[in-house]
Amino acid sequence: MRALCWEGVDSLAVRQVPDPELRNAHDMIVRVRRSATCGADLPLLGGRLPFVAAGDVLGHEFVGEVAEIGPEVRRHRVGDRVVVSAAVACGSCWYCRQGLHSCCDNSGTAPAVTESAWGQPTAGCYGQPGALGGFAGSHAEYVRVPYADVGAFTVPDPVSDDRAVFASDAAPAGWMGAELGEVGPGDVVAVWGAGAVGQLTAQAATLLGADRVIVIDRHPERLQMAERHTGAETLNYDLTDVPAELRELSGGRGPDVCVEAVGAADGGGTPGSLAARLTGHRGDGEDPLAVREAVHACRKGGTVFVSGTFTGFVHTFPLGAVMNKGLTLRSARQHGQRWIPMLLDRMARDELRTEHLATHRFPLEQGPAGYALFRDRADGCVRTVFTPEG
Repeated sequence: MRALCWEGVDSLAVRQVPDPELRNAHDMIVRVRRSATCGADLPLLGGRLPFVAAGDVLGHEFVGEVAEIGPEVRRHRVGDRVVVSAAVACGSCWYCRQGLHSCCDNSGTAPAVTESAWGQPTAGCYGQPGALGGFAGSHAEYVRVPYADVGAFTVPDPVSDDRAVFASDAAPAGWMGAELGEVGPGDVVAVWGAGAVGQLTAQAATLLGADRVIVIDRHPERLQMAERHTGAETLNYDLTDVPAELRELSGGRGPDVCVEAVGAADGGGTPGSLAARLTGHRGDGEDPLAVREAVHACRKGGTVFVSGTFTGFVHTFPLGAVMNKGLTLRSARQHGQRWIPMLLDRMARDELRTEHLATHRFPLEQGPAGYALFRDRADGCVRTVFTPEG
């Protein structure tokens, strides 16, 4: 089959790779219909994580059609249209039973490596190097889906592929930021980042009753899209003093909830601290610029939620502000299995619209060009969506 593979630093190519096969009774094979780029892919594209190797298939956000099922798959049939959570989870370990699917004990393929990096192993993910616990990615014609009854969900008929693909990762990540940030009626919520996750966080905050939602970014096209599709107010951090404006918009206190949806790739520095930990190289680590600003901007006693992708150590983190202001600081990789059914229902009822985030569409053969557009934020690109069938 054809797949979009990493070939070297900032180099991708579409090549022929072996077709995926069922390996366990709970596996299924999905024929990909749509697969989206994500900011978490950029450190891999830039070669800034260890173990990525030529031929690794990228991508973790996808919707498709069931092509083959293992003998123990009960919830799906060949021909079903499904969206698959980016995080792979077994559904039966202690963490999965608590709804913490991205902390799954059993789904990572290299627990010793991730335990060395983070103290404990975490769940597997599509489109990550196998040595980091990952599985072959979704920028391909077919994907093997382990624990299929846990991680794949039937897409309701009214929901288009372009809408459903964001239920795989961006929509649950956005909902997680608002829900675990404990957004409630009357709150003022600030979101750093007007990409897909930031805009979906803003939508989730509104649906959870926030009185005022402010999205912060520097790309005018993204800010305009956030205003148009989420109803949020916006701030361009290149043109204004963000903390001062946020105090003005929140009665002088600061936002009740601040959500960082930027990550290391756009938040300053390079995401190299995981590599530093595993290779012994002493580097400067990641610089969480947006997290730092969120901590300083948040009102006393408020909540800061970190959604962006970080891989290890950071420096110049304002721990003193967290303690002295009495902040609650939370973070997680998205627990998709926990929210995807609810999000698909909202999509079917037209309460949650996401297709506008697919600003650019390419056939899989043009994957390298699509990623370059996404990486450079060119032509107002928010997300590139690939269609293997052309």
